[in-house]
Amino acid sequence: MNAEDLEKKRAAYLNFLKKQPKGFTYYDASTAKKPIEKVIPIAAQPSTDQTKSTQLDSLNCKYTSCQACPLGSQGRTQVVFGKGSAEATLMFVGEGPGRDEDAQGAPFVGRSGKLLTQIIEAMGLPRERVYISNVVKCRPPDNRTPLAAESSTCKDLLLLKEIDIVQPKIICTLGATATKALLGDDIKITASRGVFVEWRGLLVLPTYHPAYLLRNPTEKRTVWEDMKKIMAKLEELQ
Repeated sequence: MNAEDLEKKRAAYLNFLKKQPKGFTYYDASTAKKPIEKVIPIAAQPSTDQTKSTQLDSLNCKYTSCQACPLGSQGRTQVVFGKGSAEATLMFVGEGPGRDEDAQGAPFVGRSGKLLTQIIEAMGLPRERVYISNVVKCRPPDNRTPLAAESSTCKDLLLLKEIDIVQPKIICTLGATATKALLGDDIKITASRGVFVEWRGLLVLPTYHPAYLLRNPTEKRTVWEDMKKIMAKLEELQ
């Protein structure tokens, strides 16, 4: 820009200033400091992840009045869902609720349940730290063995989903019905008892049902040997 052009620009600027009202302040956007923007934090969004306990509650709520198999209309008082720690590393699976379980709405609370509690405590675990469930969640009439279709229906609707949520390191199946439900109908409890089997990425160890031990108390020592295997394996997996 030459001197003549510079003078014209200065004169035009002075003329511009004369026309402005008193108190006018010139603002040059290219050199002025930008105002500090106040950062308003976005409110934290609630997590979509549910705790395992919440997932179990949500699952159970769907089946409080379940009629998916005949057991739903054969005299059950209530659906007996699994109980215990949703973070358990050890899960016990039995056959189905009996009279006491049907009345109280919790698995293994009768004579067999008291024996199971004693076994768990002898392992050095409070009952609340394991997870206990059954293949079927409704009491069969006269405490009969669940039919294959009943076991299959309840296993698919609830048991497998319970296992997927809890993700225990070891599942101890109690008796023939629970063992067959997970490992197959051709599995015999007498042959499979005390042997770890890998199943869906987890370890399953079959043993005798506490009700069997009440009728055959000499087998308690056998089951205790199985529990010692579980304790050793849990320690190894820590």
